[in-house]
Amino acid sequence: MSGANLFLLRAAALGLCLLFPAAARAASSNSVHYHRCMADAVINPQAALADAEGWARAGGGVPAEHCAGSALFNLKRYADAGKRLDRAAGNPAKLDAAFRVALFEQAGNAWLVAGDGARAVQSFSAALALSPGDADLFADLARGHAMRRNWHEVVLDLNAALQLSPRRPDLLVLRASARRALKSYREAHLDLEAALKIKPDDGNALVERGLLRRQLGDIGGARRDFQAALKTATGAIAADAKANLEDLSP
Repeated sequence: MSGANLFLLRAAALGLCLLFPAAARAASSNSVHYHRCMADAVINPQAALADAEGWARAGGGVPAEHCAGSALFNLKRYADAGKRLDRAAGNPAKLDAAFRVALFEQAGNAWLVAGDGARAVQSFSAALALSPGDADLFADLARGHAMRRNWHEVVLDLNAALQLSPRRPDLLVLRASARRALKSYREAHLDLEAALKIKPDDGNALVERGLLRRQLGDIGGARRDFQAALKTATGAIAADAKANLEDLSP
């Protein structure tokens, strides 16, 4: 797995289907409409989009825009979703800060899945301007920079995230991936050892250490790490461990 792909794992797993109390308050008497539209955005996104578009034209405001963005995301129209969610977040007069942060973060993840790192960076930066003490937002911003292969910026973002949450193995693994891309191998190794000390069976850390070892020519060590990850991990991480193990086969 390349560093950029590792950074996309979280974004690809996200759906834009959460209901936010702030949006319900913004909807006022239309809160029932909002909740129904958001539920439809998951189970029948095409119908939800048609509903949201009509509601927006009738003055539905932010709740209608949020529903439209969520439906577009679930229709895999990720760039369109990013635009709608950014637009929904862009009106500070009508929203509290927490809900704007959530909308900008959702927009950023939509841009990531759309493959537009520059727009993702803009959305995540807007979220961070409203919530500067959020380690997850710094990690999100790092993902945006990773898509553009701005590895130095990625490391700075993750330094900030780890200042806020120093014992998170996921952040250490992400920084190790960026440092591997920068050929800062010693620092990458230290991050992975720290992550595995916190969580010895961390599949992501084992796969990343396998990639580091393979890059340094330690094929036997890489194989052991991929095998260990395959025993403990599930889902995408296990599939990645399996693919990397097969790549080592003669």
